[in-house]
Formats: sequence, structure tokens, C-alpha cells
Amino acid sequence: MKLGIVGLPNVGKSTLFNAITNAGATSANFPFCTIEPNVGMVAVPDERLNKLKEMYNPDKFTPAVIEFVDIAGLVKGASKGEGLGNKFLSHIREVDAIVHVVRCFENGDIVHVEGSVDPKRDIEIINLELILADLETLSKRIDRVSKALKGDKTLQKELDFLNKLKEHLEKGLNARSLEISEEESEYLKEVSLLSLKPVIYACNMSEEDFTKGIDKNERYLAVKKIAENENSKALAICAEMEAEIAGLDETEKEMFLDDLGLEKSGLDRLIVTCYDLLGLISFLTAGKPEVRAWTIKKGTKAPQAAGKIHTDFERGFIRAEVVSFKDLIENGSLAAAKEKGLVRSEGKDYVMQDGDVVLFRFNV
Repeated sequence: MKLGIVGLPNVGKSTLFNAITNAGATSANFPFCTIEPNVGMVAVPDERLNKLKEMYNPDKFTPAVIEFVDIAGLVKGASKGEGLGNKFLSHIREVDAIVHVVRCFENGDIVHVEGSVDPKRDIEIINLELILADLETLSKRIDRVSKALKGDKTLQKELDFLNKLKEHLEKGLNARSLEISEEESEYLKEVSLLSLKPVIYACNMSEEDFTKGIDKNERYLAVKKIAENENSKALAICAEMEAEIAGLDETEKEMFLDDLGLEKSGLDRLIVTCYDLLGLISFLTAGKPEVRAWTIKKGTKAPQAAGKIHTDFERGFIRAEVVSFKDLIENGSLAAAKEKGLVRSEGKDYVMQDGDVVLFRFNV
């Protein structure tokens, strides 16, 4: 999974990226500090995996990972190549979802590229640039389908949908806010739209906001409302606080979070939100050679999940031996779980569940 961290210059993108990836990307108080995207790999925190590690003492321990990409700050006119617009748009096409960092704090020492702090305006600036880029992409697709329609009348439905989508975008609304049918979603596979990508608005707030209570920050509440209206997510985060947490050991980190009344760090909450937004779950494989987490889409069937490990596993799939993580831990071992009949033999139609511990049987 690849997540692109975007936002206007000087909203805290690189500070947040550095904190969650410890990648050491340059961070400074001037626009376009980030030009080429910085990339950092982050292990997905999963307490279940840690418990399996204790149980099996494996030779290899492999958590699921998320790739974070810190993309150059965007300004008005990016869709026409202003600032680093062309680079921004090309990099954002490559990510699975967007983490849009929005500044929700006042600080006279940190220059805002627009001269004031207004998250609604900032969101509109970036959304508009993505929509303008999408309109250009969509117009080209409409032209191609219109020409092909002369020889293939079955394309009329697709053309009608594309024109409906174009009207929606021309109102300044992003593609993800348009309700579409399953058939219409197939047409979208032919068009790479930036404003269709899932978005999490990371509301960058001050540490004081977390002490007082995040719901007292009016800017954060405004972003939450925007997110609800367009099928996105809003997450309160403090980039500076995450930078502090990144330098602590586990005990210090827990104490720090306890003092603020938080159960999880911003990174952990961000990852949970990403999984929820993208409809992802994890299944686990465990044994002495390796304990590992695998990320799949909700609704994935056993053979396709096996294919995540190796294509041969899917091609020669026989069955999946499955036990829930809860049952495995409660019984202390796979053998004990088997004795109680808690290890199931599942076939090709089995839909994988979050936390399934699986052994795939295959033959090629």
C-alpha cells in the first residue's frame, strides 16, 4: 500500500513524514522544500503479530508495511504547471490513497503560503487543482469514446456516464463524492482520476489542542464536516508531537500518550484509518520459519489470499487450514486448538476474515 502525503507548502507535511518514517527528509520554513518525493517504509503495528512471535520464536518476523511518499507542496495553478504542479500531479497518480495534511493551528513564526490559516480554503485549492487535471483527462476520454460510438452504439451508456461525471466535476465537486453504480465503476477503470482517490485529511493541530480537547478546535470540526460530505476521513494529528514520540522508547511513548489521554500515536491511528478507508484487513501465517502479516481487501477469497504469498499457491490451491487468532492464543498452540476442533478446513469459496491464522495446502 502506497500513501501520498500532500498539502500546501508549510502545513507540516515533511515534519509529519519525518516523524512517522524516521527517514530524515529535509524540513524547513519555506515553500518547495520538498521537490523530489521522499519515500519511507513503515511497519504496520499489529499486537497480534507480536503475540505470535512470542508463541513461535520464529527465525523471521515480517509485519505488513505501508509506503509513505512525501510529495512536493502544491500551489494554485498546479494543474497548469505552476510551481511544481506537474511533478505533484504525476507523483500523486502513483499512490493508492492521499493523506492530505491540513494546517489547523496558529503560529506566527511559520509562514503560510496563502497568508492566513484557513483549512477550508486550503482544501479547496488542492481539490480544485486535482479536479482541473481530471477534467483534462476526462475530456480526452470523452473524445475517444465519442469517435468510437459511431461504430459501436453499445458505448452510449459509457458516454452518458462520462458526461454526467464531467458536469459533476465542473461544479467544483471531486469524483469521489459522486454516487455511482457498479456498472459505472467499470467505466472509471479506463480513466485515471486524481480526485477519485480515497483521502484522509490529517488535521495538523497543536499539542495544546490535544490537551484542551480536539473537539474545541473549530478548524478541525470544519474539516470533519467536509470529509463527511465527500466520503473521506478526518484525523486529528500533531506533527510536532509525533516528532517527539518518534524519539522515545516504548515505555516513554506509553507514558507520553497517557499524559495526553491517548491510547495510540498519530501514526497508529493513521494506519487504522487507512485500512478502514481502503477496506483492508490482515491475515497471518505463523510457524518457526516465519511469522508474517499479509494485507488483503475485505471480501478476498482463500485462493486469492494464497496468491498473495505465491502465485503457485493460488494456481494449485487445495484448501486452507484456518484458526482465528483469538482461538489460537486462548489455547496456547495450534495442536491444542486442533484437539478442540477449532482449526477449520476451508475451500475455494471461503472469504478471509481479519486475524485468520492460515496454512494453505496446494499442489502444482
